[in-house]
Amino acid sequence: MTAEESTHHDRPRRPVPGELRGRAQRAIRAQRPPTVPIGIRGDDNGLTEWHSRAVIDLALRVGETMLATGASASDVTATVLRLTRAYDVRSLHVDVTYTSITISYHRGVMRDPLTVMRIVPALAADYGRLEAIHTLVRDIVDEPGEIGAAQDRLEAILAMHHPYRRGVVTLAIGLLGAAITALLAGSIVLIVLSFVVSMVIDRVQRFISLRGVSAFFTQAVGAAIPTTVVVLLWTLVPKDERADLGLHSLSALVATTIVVLLSGLGVVSAALETLDGYYLTSAARTFEVVILSVGVATGITTVLAIGQRLDPEMLPFTAASANITPNLLLGVVASGVIAAAHSVASYTGLRGALFAMGVAAFSWLMYWISNIWAAPTTWFDAQAQQQPNGSDHGVLAAIPATFVAAVVAGAVAQLVAVRYRVPALAVTTAAIIPLLPGLSLFNGIFQLVHSSSDPSKGVASLITAAALGLALAGGISLGGLPVRLLRADRVQKRILRRAVADTRD
Repeated sequence: MTAEESTHHDRPRRPVPGELRGRAQRAIRAQRPPTVPIGIRGDDNGLTEWHSRAVIDLALRVGETMLATGASASDVTATVLRLTRAYDVRSLHVDVTYTSITISYHRGVMRDPLTVMRIVPALAADYGRLEAIHTLVRDIVDEPGEIGAAQDRLEAILAMHHPYRRGVVTLAIGLLGAAITALLAGSIVLIVLSFVVSMVIDRVQRFISLRGVSAFFTQAVGAAIPTTVVVLLWTLVPKDERADLGLHSLSALVATTIVVLLSGLGVVSAALETLDGYYLTSAARTFEVVILSVGVATGITTVLAIGQRLDPEMLPFTAASANITPNLLLGVVASGVIAAAHSVASYTGLRGALFAMGVAAFSWLMYWISNIWAAPTTWFDAQAQQQPNGSDHGVLAAIPATFVAAVVAGAVAQLVAVRYRVPALAVTTAAIIPLLPGLSLFNGIFQLVHSSSDPSKGVASLITAAALGLALAGGISLGGLPVRLLRADRVQKRILRRAVADTRD
């Protein structure tokens, strides 16, 4: 070999155009399949017709019950899929709207699909029954048994009695109103009035709703009752005696009513549905919240308009006359009572109510600490000056403080749900009641309808209420996300181990 041939042999070979194109494609193209599968073929796994129909019927009734008792669309979808996979029914599509659930089972190319739908007749919080449904599904996932036995357990759950009598629920709603007034730094007289008025509202609303009156008018009547009481007190009690009787902050009574009336609504649930990607359900929940909130505003403004028509000088309260208590001990105790009362009103079991008390008290503690850290001077100054949110800095501080408290509530509620087998929704919903923006919503309504007020202030208060609601929803979702991801990963590993064991057998 000559020197010229040796030099030519040692020179690196130039890649041909085809090799360059292949390298470029390997460098650019992804090497893994899509993480979200689409267009999956039907599951023709040889299941009998009877088995498939029985599993679909069981899952559909479970999903309907969960929707009717207050579960979110994401929770219903995940639970139905877990249940059907436990019975080896796959290739399933679940569609949940606000008042309906549809399940479609694609059984392969050569077999007709099985699609069924149910309309949810009524929506009411019943977390005791929801807890029983979660227990049933958890037992099925852990050890699938006969479908007939699962159907019998479901029938027993649907026929079970509420854990509390209706009179106990009314008493709990009275305690809910009294504790909210205490949290708003109301006097002893106002706390007692809130206790009585809240119970009256519950009985009146139940009476008219059972006779077919729509929820809009039910909310309007409920809001008109405390406003009428305030107008009568303003008219009958002399001005110089109001302070001595503890009636100097009458707006706390109406603000309490707003929180009581809105506590059963899906204010935070609507935002959570949006964050979970269920936009249709979220839109329906949001529209319901808007309509029923307008009902509350209608009841308040109607009574005020009548009162001012009879006495033009009548001004029962001002928009900034109620304040949130800066007393840490009072706030913690009141938050715990609020959570316990709401748990009883939503038929949560005793264990769930106790956990809700603890989570609510701890969340309020975090809210108090966050407010002190964000606005160490304006927090106490605002409360001393009888202002609901203090200065602009105090308003801005309340939003991140609410977010921090919601993150804590969401995280602790998920941990409690996993460890002690109680519904996270029941604990979370009760724990955030003390943080609901009822006072900001009241201020916005009052400033918008009062002729001498600047309407821009009312809009600002309503925007603040919306921001606080979003902070609650985002915080709850973010706080519970790590626990939900770990739980989902654990369930997936369990399913994989079971599939491997079945293959070996």
